[in-house]
Amino acid sequence: MTAGSGPVTGLAGFGRALAEAGLPVTLDSTTTYLEALDSLDLGDPMQVYWAGRATLCRTPDDTARYDAAFVHWFGDTVPTASRTLGQRTRTARIAALTRGEGRRSSSGDPAPRLQVAADDTDVLRHRDIAELTTAERAHLAELLTRLRPRPPRRRALRSRPSRRGPVDPRRTLRDMLASGGEPVRPRHHARASRPRRVVLLIDVSGSMSPYADALLRFAHVVTRAAPSSTEVFSLGTRLTRLSRALRARDAGVALAGASRAVPDWAGGTRLGDTLRAFLDRWGRRGLARGAVVVMFSDGWERGDALLLGEQMAQLHRLAHRVLWVNPHAGGEGYEPIQSGISAALPHIDRLLAGHSLATLEELLEEVRHA
Repeated sequence: MTAGSGPVTGLAGFGRALAEAGLPVTLDSTTTYLEALDSLDLGDPMQVYWAGRATLCRTPDDTARYDAAFVHWFGDTVPTASRTLGQRTRTARIAALTRGEGRRSSSGDPAPRLQVAADDTDVLRHRDIAELTTAERAHLAELLTRLRPRPPRRRALRSRPSRRGPVDPRRTLRDMLASGGEPVRPRHHARASRPRRVVLLIDVSGSMSPYADALLRFAHVVTRAAPSSTEVFSLGTRLTRLSRALRARDAGVALAGASRAVPDWAGGTRLGDTLRAFLDRWGRRGLARGAVVVMFSDGWERGDALLLGEQMAQLHRLAHRVLWVNPHAGGEGYEPIQSGISAALPHIDRLLAGHSLATLEELLEEVRHA
């Protein structure tokens, strides 16, 4: 194996190569991988392979990416059974999504045509964003631009003219004076409404990197729909305001400006500290008061979970509604056992999944009716 200048350097670099290949590798899993290798023979490629597969792969879909990165980095082959299983899985998935003419059977009769439950776009709407290819991510970015978010409304102090409702004495009296004191039809008014502020807090740590790009594009769409009543912040090891960058009309320009503004992209996670910074500088001064606050995070907290719980309790008292969007909440059998989400769960109004376009559309409806 050619792992770089030294074993530790090469193996640590292998973790970064997996992250670049699209595998959600966290600092904790990389540390566990290195600790597992201490009790193994680094000269045996298969021991190195199975140690990484057991500690760095979270789902069966990660195996194919891990195998490709292993071959590219170490130059060794992977076990045949694993490669065959990955090829069989990909072949079955492609066959399930392929349209085509039916094949003929051995007797010469045409076989039944493969029926697909939905078209490619509908299938993509329900796919996990972390599993998409480069071409599918480009298609997803196009679909996100077609979203038409409608901001939530709140009652304003002022009233507006209406055909029904209480009598408007000022306008009615003004009409009577204009008609020389003669009786006129009473005018009515109703309470006006204005957009309710929406605050998006997006976790851009390493564990959320497979979803960060799509979530920022989603935030750009929401910001463009209501620029004056939408605020966006990134959370990681520090707090960064992205509202001004995401108000750009062009999505590419907006995301480029946001990426330049974030200094801790794919870094650690200190949700409690960054949320306290948001409340101290922005939230208590009015930005979170009466707002719909949406927090995008998987709940992996590297800092003090008790601090996160305290800050979430304060945020819940300030905001009109607090929603937590966890991409892993859409998985079968998911339980909120991470330290961060466990501490925040008593102080949120609803836990939602945000792993696909369909779940993001459901989030828009939840925010609209908040």
